[in-house]
Amino acid sequence: MTLQKTGHNFTKIALKPLQTNLFNIVLLSFFLTIGCNHLYSQDISKKTSAIPAKKQVDTSSSVSTKSNQTLLEQKKETDTLIRIDTLKPKKAFLDGKVKYKAEKYAKIDQKKKLITLYDKAELYYQDVELTSGIIIMDYEKNEVYAGRIKDSTGKYTQYPHFKQGSNEVEPDSIRFNFKTKKALIWNSRSDQGEFKIKASITKKENDSVYFLKGARFTTSKDVDNPEYYFQTNKVKFIPGKKVITGLTNMVIANVPTPIALPFAYFPMSKETNISGLILPSYNDSNTRGFSLQNGGYYFALSNNYDLTVLGDYYTNGSYGLRFESSYAKRYSYRGNLNFRYENLISSERGYPDYAKQKIYNIQWSHSRDSKANPNSSFSASVNLGSSKYFQQSINQANIGSNLNNTLSSSVSYSKTFNSVPQVRMSLSATHSQNTQTEVINMTLPTLQLSVDRIYPFVGKDGVKKGFFKNINLQYNLNGRNSITTTDSLFFKPQMFKDAKMGVQHSIPLSTNFKLFKYFSASTSLNYEEVWYAKTISRSYDSDQSKVVDKIVNGFDAYRTYSFSSSVGTTIYGTFNFGKDKKIQSIRHVMRPSVSYAYTPSFEKYYDTYASDATGTITKQYTRFEGGIFGSPGLSNSNILGFDLSNTFEAKVTDKDSTKVEAKKVMLLNNLNISTSYNLDADGVNTLALAPFRLSGGTQLLNNKMNVNFGTTLDPYAINNSGTRINTFNINNGGSLFRMTSANMTLNYSISSKEKDKTKKDKNTQSERNGGREDDLFGKNTIVNDNTKSQFDGSEEEGDDKISEFFRSKLPWDMTFAYSLTYGNNNREKQIIGNSIMISANADLTPKWKAGISTGYDFVQNGVTFTQLRFERDLLSWRMDFNWTPFGTNANWGFFIGIKSGVLSDIKWNKRSTINR
Repeated sequence: MTLQKTGHNFTKIALKPLQTNLFNIVLLSFFLTIGCNHLYSQDISKKTSAIPAKKQVDTSSSVSTKSNQTLLEQKKETDTLIRIDTLKPKKAFLDGKVKYKAEKYAKIDQKKKLITLYDKAELYYQDVELTSGIIIMDYEKNEVYAGRIKDSTGKYTQYPHFKQGSNEVEPDSIRFNFKTKKALIWNSRSDQGEFKIKASITKKENDSVYFLKGARFTTSKDVDNPEYYFQTNKVKFIPGKKVITGLTNMVIANVPTPIALPFAYFPMSKETNISGLILPSYNDSNTRGFSLQNGGYYFALSNNYDLTVLGDYYTNGSYGLRFESSYAKRYSYRGNLNFRYENLISSERGYPDYAKQKIYNIQWSHSRDSKANPNSSFSASVNLGSSKYFQQSINQANIGSNLNNTLSSSVSYSKTFNSVPQVRMSLSATHSQNTQTEVINMTLPTLQLSVDRIYPFVGKDGVKKGFFKNINLQYNLNGRNSITTTDSLFFKPQMFKDAKMGVQHSIPLSTNFKLFKYFSASTSLNYEEVWYAKTISRSYDSDQSKVVDKIVNGFDAYRTYSFSSSVGTTIYGTFNFGKDKKIQSIRHVMRPSVSYAYTPSFEKYYDTYASDATGTITKQYTRFEGGIFGSPGLSNSNILGFDLSNTFEAKVTDKDSTKVEAKKVMLLNNLNISTSYNLDADGVNTLALAPFRLSGGTQLLNNKMNVNFGTTLDPYAINNSGTRINTFNINNGGSLFRMTSANMTLNYSISSKEKDKTKKDKNTQSERNGGREDDLFGKNTIVNDNTKSQFDGSEEEGDDKISEFFRSKLPWDMTFAYSLTYGNNNREKQIIGNSIMISANADLTPKWKAGISTGYDFVQNGVTFTQLRFERDLLSWRMDFNWTPFGTNANWGFFIGIKSGVLSDIKWNKRSTINR
């Protein structure tokens, strides 16, 4: 293209549509500006010649002036002309670099100041990134237009994708001004957190304010065809902060519902922790009336910790409070703390079934990152409170906790001192609570200190070989404050009055060595000293006519020593059947061991007391009786022990003919036999031979079934009162051994696919409450808390189509447990326990899940705890139904609601109340 004007030739510029860039535009603009200025200067010269001489100024250096005009005056006049020049240079059309490309063509219209890009067009200018089917940029007005195009079939494709900073929009078309930052958008689609927003017309005022018309909000994945949405015509939208709407109506499956609000406010913050209200759920009970449950407030206190305060209220006056806090510091520690309190009122005042009680529960878990300090650690796992909390709580449906009889806690701190020798110290507090008897045992605290082994006879080479070089000694300290109380006296003054305190010191001196090459022997000598702060004084009280113990406060101690030794070996036996056989060989490993332990009598610590009013009958006792570390023995202990452990392993021909090596199969993981013989037994008070204990275990069905069994065999007979006598059972007309007890357990788990061991259910709350990892006791739930789902998210990858249903493999899993217990301690010969429990879960369709937990007690002849579970994945919604049809925990619950956390309060939840 050549531009010409009379008397002036412009440089020829060839513009190639597909190779045009910003440099061509700027260069063309530059030459046009120079040419216009040249023409304009000639017009000024012509006009200047018509000006009178006294006002005429010539800027040429060769023009003559009057004789009295100096060169300095000429320069001043020239400067004056330059200063009064009103011509302003033209500004550049663009404020930055423009990068663009298109697949079919990119053309520039200089006359209209337009750049047109067509088919897979891309444009990058300042902070704007734009891709679309067609893009038209007006660089004079600093505006851009983008829209979709039709393909060969007439279908619209290549929708615009507009991105400015962190805001992204996918409309049908858009018009944007780079200067004012305003935009007009048609059928815009954008993601704001969990929300997806689509509007027929969007007006962008600036970077922080949008006005929308004909908008819909949804958390559905498909914003063009959502399962539900909120329809509104007037919206003010501030990205990352909030959405304010006018009249808003909820639409489900394109059907308007009567659910509407005159206005709505949706907070949209990019911050992860935001404080806010938690809306309660409505429920009703036959015994407590109507209720609001799980309502409260969430406090986002900082990025490291938070606090949730929840409450329940019933119209009969019952209420509950819960405080839940989680905390964490990266590479240091993490944990959570929960406190629950409930004031329960049953029936109405004045009725015979009226009752009022207060229950509570405290849970705390804490773990420390090993990277924080490798030489120290702190951990906590606390679950304590009212013994009947999980049985009577109005907010818990935790069956595993309800059936569990024990609550336990542990808090411990340990530190290692890298001295020579190394010293390890730990300080802990423990708690064990029986929920049936309501007896609580605590150690508050326990101090343990140990000094690493010292080898006094090891040389500079550090070799420990032989009897003398292996001689070593240690020092161990164990201090404990033990408390035994009941639920009603917990943390009351009486609880601490009955505390028992003591310190135990032990110094073991031991060594190990080889005997006759094949035997391993060890021997040890142990010295022990025990300190007590309380002892007893026993005497006969004539006023009460009984023997009483009087507590004696003050320091007292006793010292004991003992000796032990053991020798053992390992015997290997292999039975070969031939490599051409299915079972090629069986390997039997035996580990027999014989031990000896001797503790002398410490009669010096024993006193006598009169057991009746006459004082003629005296008995012995020790003042250390009842101490937390026991008391010194009155008689010698001279025990010879025997233990034999066995393992059986087979080599079988692998079914895979390509494998050369035989496959190893474990037949019996362990088969143990143990007993002991008292060398000082008198045959009256004590018997020489202890009962034999036989136990074993193995894994069957490709290691999926665990089988464990055990039995106790007594060689002695019993009399009519059930007491063991010094007569062998075979000499009393019986068999060689009398089976006093036996037990067997089977656990079998099977599924359609191998479980990913790296995905561990982090339901630590249920585990601390007494729940199980499997579903044999059903799923643990919190009333009106339906955040947990059986779906793990993998099923959302595909659609729930009929064709997919017939081609898909529906996952399932089953857990089976069987327990059998036999008792014959007093010739009763009966089955004490015989029960089976089954839990199964299956996908009926890719979007339907069902599960059942049940069992049967063959002794009581009744069905054990049974629970049915159903859940339906409704894409953006979720529906589930749980039913426990009978028993003390009989109840049902139905829930349907939106999955998204931002709209989790849009739900319908109905459940029956457990009668407690």
